[in-house]
Amino acid sequence: MDALISYKEIFLQYLNQARNVVNQKCAGIEPWQLIASTVAATLLVVWLHMFLVQPESLTSRTKKQLFRVIRKLPIIGAVIQKHVNKAMDDVAANLTFLKEAKSYVRTLPPNGLSQAEVMQRIKEYSTMGDVHWASGKVSGAVYSGEEELTKLLVKAYSEFAWTNPLHPDIFPGLRKMEAEVVRMCCALFHGGPNSCGAMTSGGTESILMACKAYRDMAYEKGIKYPEILVPESAHAAFDKAAHYFGMKLVHIPLNEAMQVDVKAMKSAISKNTAMLVCSAPQFPHGSIDPIEEVAELALKYNIPFHVDACLGGFLIVFMEKAGFPLPHLFDFRVNGVTSISADTHKYGYAPKGSSVILYSDEKYREYQFFVAPDWQGGIYASPTVSGSRPGGIIAACWATMMHKGEDGYVEATRKIISTTRFIVSELQKIDGIFILGKPEVSVIALGSHVFDMYRLSNMLAAREWNLTILQFPSSIHICITLLHTKPGVAELFVKAVRECVAEIMKNPNAKTTGLGAIYGMAQMIPDRNLISEISRVYLDCLYKTDTPPSADAHVNGSPGHR
Repeated sequence: MDALISYKEIFLQYLNQARNVVNQKCAGIEPWQLIASTVAATLLVVWLHMFLVQPESLTSRTKKQLFRVIRKLPIIGAVIQKHVNKAMDDVAANLTFLKEAKSYVRTLPPNGLSQAEVMQRIKEYSTMGDVHWASGKVSGAVYSGEEELTKLLVKAYSEFAWTNPLHPDIFPGLRKMEAEVVRMCCALFHGGPNSCGAMTSGGTESILMACKAYRDMAYEKGIKYPEILVPESAHAAFDKAAHYFGMKLVHIPLNEAMQVDVKAMKSAISKNTAMLVCSAPQFPHGSIDPIEEVAELALKYNIPFHVDACLGGFLIVFMEKAGFPLPHLFDFRVNGVTSISADTHKYGYAPKGSSVILYSDEKYREYQFFVAPDWQGGIYASPTVSGSRPGGIIAACWATMMHKGEDGYVEATRKIISTTRFIVSELQKIDGIFILGKPEVSVIALGSHVFDMYRLSNMLAAREWNLTILQFPSSIHICITLLHTKPGVAELFVKAVRECVAEIMKNPNAKTTGLGAIYGMAQMIPDRNLISEISRVYLDCLYKTDTPPSADAHVNGSPGHR
């Protein structure tokens, strides 16, 4: 006790000395000056905190500001803008869909057309374009195309064409259908009795809903600046979610197998981490992230963990029964996985506009919901982003799942995985190219250390093969669907790749032209805002209803363009 008193006296002595020193230093300062300097210092600290702590990193913001300044310089800025204008023209010139439309409907017809006339116009629109997906020469996009299934979808949609799940009291059968679709999906991903979910308009909305739920959970925990930890290969929908919801996106690097680096993810976890993300499989290269390892991190740090299975979800759940078991678990059997997104409109073969977001427990889904209790129109509550939703899509999705059944899905999965494995084995025999990552499901990504892969993309496009162009690194991929399992299609693709590579290898250093050249240039531009600016031209063109621009005109109509 005496020792404590002695320490107290020593502390008070030092405190008194410190006080005397401060008082001496401030002896010539008036009280108003002390108050003003304190307020100024406080405001400075607050400003610094707000400046440093933002969803976007300080490095990224500094780079953006630097490039803005450079673009405003008199001579350099003009040169940059000239190249941007040219790139915009190149993008517009390579958009084949603009060339297809010779005229547009700009106003309502004075008199309504007959049904026969409307259907004639619809037939004209449906046959536009040079890409014929039914031939099996398209990567992804159409996952079935089966004629009999199409007829069923049309019938199911017509029965529920005027329905809306926003009114379950008016359309109780539709509510039942949606609930059953969600429950069937929970069962496929081995959800427990408390598992739940909702139907959405697609994979992006499913991902948005998970991010929204975990952001609100983070807010409740006192996290002011929630962060999402995603692999570099994760879908861009997570970027969109971070942008929409004011979250910070932290990209985690990949290993040589194009899987997320678990050690790097562990190092990136902070007090602001709101959710962890893995893909099963990821879109660019088709690799499945080490979900079990990341789940251990989620449990250790008590962080929600989302598995994005939008692309291949309705393959991986059937692969074991199809004779292609995966080496690791990926669903709710993994302790720590709290949510899964899966697209019914891909390998679920439902029509476009349907997906599911699933949760391991109802406590997570509660944060997804939106309720406006004080609206004059009544208490407004919706489970997802949209209020009104097309009941016909829900009915068609339900009809697809009921018609296909487990045996139908297993057989389709067997065909797709067998075709994928065959193509992989054949492509590995071709000198000059290599396969990126571990294509365990249906995506095969190709790269080369010898030549520019975009040349191969161009040459395959000339043979009417419509593949997906990737970047960082330069590569292309094909996503195998039921259309590729038709007799001879896989062999035809391998033959096309082999012949194109052989032609390229005659002069591997030749320059790339066309769309491939645009992609190659885009990767080398450090100012990513320029890429965004050029990309907006593409988006603008989607809504154009005038004739294609002439060679000396720009398409976006921004200041400085004619």
